[in-house]
Amino acid sequence: MFMLLSIFRRLINVGTLRVIDPLGNIHVIEGTAEPDLTIRYHDKGIVRRMLLNPSMALGEGYMDGRITVENGQVYDLLALLSMNLQENGHHSFHKFTESLDMLGRRIHQYNPAGRSKQNVAHHYDLSGELYELFLDSDLQYSCAYFEDPENDIETAQLHKKRHLMAKLLPEKGQKVLDIGSGWGGLGLYIAKHSGASVTGVTLSDEQHKVSNERARKQGMAQQAGFNLRDYRDQQGLFDRIISVGMFEHVGVGHFGQFFSQMDRLLAKDGIALLHTIGRTDPPTATDPWIRKYIFPGGYIPALSEIMPKIERSGLMITDIECLGLHYAETLKQWQIRFRKNRDRVKEIYDERFCRMWEYYLSGSEVSFRYLGLTVFQIQMTKRAGIVPMTRTYIGDTEKALDQMAAEKSEQAA
Repeated sequence: MFMLLSIFRRLINVGTLRVIDPLGNIHVIEGTAEPDLTIRYHDKGIVRRMLLNPSMALGEGYMDGRITVENGQVYDLLALLSMNLQENGHHSFHKFTESLDMLGRRIHQYNPAGRSKQNVAHHYDLSGELYELFLDSDLQYSCAYFEDPENDIETAQLHKKRHLMAKLLPEKGQKVLDIGSGWGGLGLYIAKHSGASVTGVTLSDEQHKVSNERARKQGMAQQAGFNLRDYRDQQGLFDRIISVGMFEHVGVGHFGQFFSQMDRLLAKDGIALLHTIGRTDPPTATDPWIRKYIFPGGYIPALSEIMPKIERSGLMITDIECLGLHYAETLKQWQIRFRKNRDRVKEIYDERFCRMWEYYLSGSEVSFRYLGLTVFQIQMTKRAGIVPMTRTYIGDTEKALDQMAAEKSEQAA
């Protein structure tokens, strides 16, 4: 316990952390007065694990009830630790273990087609009801776009789709490819508001089933179709290509293959748009707890890892936007909805699952607020002059889409 407390004392200068050890002794690590938080370690084993592998120990300790937050939620603990990490950086021992993890990251992120499908199933083929309990009604499982911080998640996700479409500029009669099409919401939105024909590809059996059923129910099955297919197996030529929230599952060793395939599938006058979580820090390895429990095979890239692969593919970068705090707000609203429906989640799974997802959603939010995670929207073409010279077209297109939606609403009324 002495070594763990000494690490906390070096780390904490924002807030006050009260630590209750397995014997019931209270140790106070004082920085600023607020926030003031108390955590309890219930056994000596979890204290030892915190020294050897703090990320895994903290996550599993919370999941198993061996670490509890006595006067708040797990988000409060992770926010306190993250604010101090933002100020002081990681302990030297943590940097050492991270450097060791870097040695195996290409093995962890080796994602051939069969393994990719298995990894996707681990997360996305959970009960469909689970996602309905905390996502918006369109099941958008990626960063929303908050034009106003007071917007609810439904509005912000609608604005996300509108923002993406404004950058993609699809037109009637064009062919659009959606790589990692999820439950179909974005593809259906693009097809409905542009008149383009949309092909979606996903590796999730559950998402494949739901997206095609949604297309049938909306009378759009002829205009939007979703396939259970690896992006590497896709054939044809497309005027527009979009990928949202899928690149995080590609793996650093496959980045070149991803952009080469995008280049091969994109028409000469086409536009491609990539929306991915990224990091503002240099390249690193995936957090071991996230890798084991949430996204096996996943990786959040630095921009320095993405750009060379795009340059070598033949694609030309025409716009980059960073939306990190938008994802922090998205995760905040997902957590509110998750807590509201926690009892139902527990009925579907169990208490440990609930605590795992609380830790995942909370840890993700604080990473976007304090630890350098962001979202990159990267627009690409094959040659200059395909998109307008100034970015005003994005706002103009969004206004046109709003006007179109208002007119349809009036007609329906």
